[in-house]
Amino acid sequence: MKQKIINGLVFHEDGFFKPESVYICDGKVISQEAYIAAPGTETLWDAAGGYVIPGLTDIHFHGCMGSDCCDGTVEAFHTIAQYELRQGVTSIIPATMTMSEEVLTQICRCARAYSYKDGADLCGLYMEGPFISPAKKGAQNEKYIRFADTEMLNRLQKASGNMIRIVTVAPEMEGAMDFIRQNSGRIPVSLAHTTADYDTAREALECGASQLTHMYNAMMPFSHRAPGPIGAAADSSHCMVELICDGVHIHPATVRTTFKIFGDDRIILISDSMRATGLDDGQYDLGGQTVIVRENMAVLEDGTIAGSVTNLMDCMRTAVRDMGIPLASAVKCAAVNPAKAAGIYNEYGSLTPGKYANVLILDQDLELKMVFHHQGNAHLDSV
Repeated sequence: MKQKIINGLVFHEDGFFKPESVYICDGKVISQEAYIAAPGTETLWDAAGGYVIPGLTDIHFHGCMGSDCCDGTVEAFHTIAQYELRQGVTSIIPATMTMSEEVLTQICRCARAYSYKDGADLCGLYMEGPFISPAKKGAQNEKYIRFADTEMLNRLQKASGNMIRIVTVAPEMEGAMDFIRQNSGRIPVSLAHTTADYDTAREALECGASQLTHMYNAMMPFSHRAPGPIGAAADSSHCMVELICDGVHIHPATVRTTFKIFGDDRIILISDSMRATGLDDGQYDLGGQTVIVRENMAVLEDGTIAGSVTNLMDCMRTAVRDMGIPLASAVKCAAVNPAKAAGIYNEYGSLTPGKYANVLILDQDLELKMVFHHQGNAHLDSV
């Protein structure tokens, strides 16, 4: 089936918009020349002066609509994938929590067996914990925290069918540096839930770690005498950093400053959303712990922030509307960079010919008007 999107400002992966058309055939973005040569009837879609962007990729979130990755069930993954697609998040890498190996194994097996065409593409798992610091555990369950363990990671990766795309570690913990050296060549390692100082974090990045998990949260702060892991990341040009732009986790001025320091090539927008996302205020759970949700704030009973209740599309809008981030930069950080970080950029993350036709049309107010998914069109009034 041939489809052509016209009259839109089309996002280019280098970070700019250009008025042109997007050509789709049989679930892939193709060139104009290939489109002309392809057989079949043409369907036109009018973007009417809006924006045409790649589907977003959320590489770090836990759940939505009452379901969580850690439920470890096909039904939970179905619910998550359906909701995310409706929001324009067309590829997902949900995150586990610090839980027992038995529970993590069940999650991995479920992800391996998962197959579903009517939702966002499940592209892998983000392993958040259990190799973290108890002192910076945040909303993670201290009961299951353990030292970095390559053999455990191997068992989980085997159970998942190589679906684990990113693994986190606190570099100051026993065995962490060896773990990073052993595994960073095959799975990206992100520094997370850590008390590491600048020197320790810099060593971890030199050993092969390449990412900072939800930067500013659950780590030592940046200061003029103790720059910590944030300063180490800034000094390591290969390191990408995650930001939660929900209006709760990070002050708008800090977001703007982060873009000035790191640039839009190295920032990954994530939602870190939990199961209450898309639902009303109330009491929920995250990793077996009670979470209280009021408006856009989710906290444990002791007041610790416990993920977000904002999807990635809304985080991207917040970054643009309320934090002053240019739209092209925000799209780059919500589509291009996460796909690169997760190792799926050959198929996702941009509108380059040959990639999956996961395409969004936004109006001039950044409201989502249409979702195209490579396994079928997803109209907003019917998804």
